[in-house]
Amino acid sequence: MGQVNVYLDIDGVLLANDQYAANYVHEFLEYVTSNYSAYWLTTHCKGDAEHTVRHLSRILPHETIILLQDINPTNWVTAKTEAIDFSRPFLWFDDDLFDFEREVLMQHDALKNWIEVDLGKNENQLKLFLDHFPIPLGNTGK
Repeated sequence: MGQVNVYLDIDGVLLANDQYAANYVHEFLEYVTSNYSAYWLTTHCKGDAEHTVRHLSRILPHETIILLQDINPTNWVTAKTEAIDFSRPFLWFDDDLFDFEREVLMQHDALKNWIEVDLGKNENQLKLFLDHFPIPLGNTGK
């Protein structure tokens, strides 16, 4: 398997809400940026990560903000799936998936590469990912 891309949403994934970071966000980002090619896949990033970092710097501590410099911007218009490189194995951490995005993932045999984050059900979900990091499945690079 080639280099794995990891796509990250912010709200509901890295931030529990608009005032608090998710538990274990620093450790999670440290692991992802050290082991994978990381990309923003969020409404807070449309081609330029500067706004994204500024948005997160209101909440995250400085040592975590430093990690954000290793996360690449993406650009998309309607569906986040527009920014996914389906020719490479990937994981996409997000709290929500629109039906049209689900359809695109299914067309690429990559639905299992979407990793649902639900901090409402488990506020320590990022720690669970660290303990058992998901492996990209089903992506044939179509």
